[in-house]
Amino acid sequence: MMCYSILGPFFPKEAEKKGVSNTVTGMIFGCYALFDLLASLVFGKYLVQIGAKFMFVAGMFVSGGVTILFGVLDQVPEGPIFIAMCFLVRVADAVSFAAAITASFSILVKAFPNNVATVLGSLEIFSGLGLVLGPPLGGFLYQSFGYEVPFIFLGCIVLLMVPLNVYILPNYDSDPGEHSFWKLITLPKVALIAFVINSLSSCFGFLDPTLSLFVLEKFNLPAGYVGLVFLGLALSYAISSPLFGLLSDKIPHLRKWFLVWGNIITAGCYMLLGPIPVLHIKSQLWLLVLILVLNGISAGMSIIPTIPEILSCAYENGFAEGLSTLGLVSGLFSAMWSVGAFIGPTLGGFLYEKIGFEWAAAVQGLWALTSGLTMGLFYLWEHSRRRRSKLQNIVGTEEERTALLPDEI
Repeated sequence: MMCYSILGPFFPKEAEKKGVSNTVTGMIFGCYALFDLLASLVFGKYLVQIGAKFMFVAGMFVSGGVTILFGVLDQVPEGPIFIAMCFLVRVADAVSFAAAITASFSILVKAFPNNVATVLGSLEIFSGLGLVLGPPLGGFLYQSFGYEVPFIFLGCIVLLMVPLNVYILPNYDSDPGEHSFWKLITLPKVALIAFVINSLSSCFGFLDPTLSLFVLEKFNLPAGYVGLVFLGLALSYAISSPLFGLLSDKIPHLRKWFLVWGNIITAGCYMLLGPIPVLHIKSQLWLLVLILVLNGISAGMSIIPTIPEILSCAYENGFAEGLSTLGLVSGLFSAMWSVGAFIGPTLGGFLYEKIGFEWAAAVQGLWALTSGLTMGLFYLWEHSRRRRSKLQNIVGTEEERTALLPDEI
């Protein structure tokens, strides 16, 4: 996660020195999500054939290598060659990251089948810390030692993890399943949860290009303090995720409430981030930080139950319990997250220019509100359908018993 987030503070400036426009720099960032999406679907489909352990270890090895390569890009001549090499290295990083993440989800669910949400929630602590620590550590190493050192340092750490994981991780063998991504995504419940994942990912992505600009303009904070504003969101998400994971595993029927209310609270947070001018609330720094902390908690509430809910729905609809299904589910999650990670910053940057941060954040909030309400309506429909079928079963049993009575007499 630190390798992913390290680029933010200094790469745009380095790219500018090489004569790269802001638009092309944005495309270098954006291509990551696009290739992550495509690679996640392919790796999810062929996880069993490739092997979960090999996919994870190979993904880490390539990711470490290309992170180091990114560190020597300042030696490349400026112009088209520099741009082409940036795209090439970034795409290789996205593909290797997709392999490692897709395989890791599958390995975790296979290793801890009864505590899926708890384990995923616990790991989100480290995902959050990686995203938070990446920019300040990268900025510090860049200022102290120059462009190459942040990438070489982190790339070497990732490479050191490779032999450790080769030694520790068990091999999981499984038979390829006959089901496809299409069969999974066409299940109504899975399609709606995919929409929720999209929505939450784009909410996070929306803040990347917009929040720092808004904070600098509105509150005249020094650039160094802007990262601390993001800290509230990342820390509250990292701390709350394991709690929601534990509750999701211990009391499974709470998952649907977490999904619905997490989205609705997220929508409220985005309405209040600006805040939206209709509310006539004065924008204050303490309010912004408080809303970001609440947003971190609501995001944890919504994201953690998604994989267990998709898995239970897949099993109910005839998918085999094995690595093949786990690969499809983890690939789907990674792919849907990537779609949101691409749409969020792109749409956020466009709306910020056109209508300002306050209205742009409110529009983003509407997406979360729509996904939350749609999910809520689906759960109500599912509940009423189950009650109807239960009543029909009871009536059918009573009729059978009544029909048998005369014969028994």
